[in-house]
Amino acid sequence: MLGSLALIAYWPTPVDQPVHSQITSILNFLHRHGIPADFTYRFMEASANVALFVPFGLICTFAFPKWPWWGVGASGLLISGCMELGQLLFLYGRFASPTDLATNTAGTVVGAIIAVAVLKRRQLRTARTQTK
Repeated sequence: MLGSLALIAYWPTPVDQPVHSQITSILNFLHRHGIPADFTYRFMEASANVALFVPFGLICTFAFPKWPWWGVGASGLLISGCMELGQLLFLYGRFASPTDLATNTAGTVVGAIIAVAVLKRRQLRTARTQTK
């Protein structure tokens, strides 16, 4: 998981750069056909950042089930901060962004909350079968 995140984070140019014009064309088409104008390239990028970190939150929570959801979120913030700092210091074609920190952390928290819900449900099911 971390390898995939590092590959995306430290790619020399933005990973969507080769298809930027196609994405823009698709968004223009969608806007002409009823998709709200608020559904922008920036919105898609932010949503992709959230989605990219949901698995990280899931994996961390399952690996460290005693950590609170906010602790897993803090680990996502730390990983994201390291990625953004690396982009700032070493990659001239990339841009460090506070928005990326926020969306990556949000994705980690979403993943953690989903995993906590799954673990709680599993606990309840186990407790129910043990009392029968």
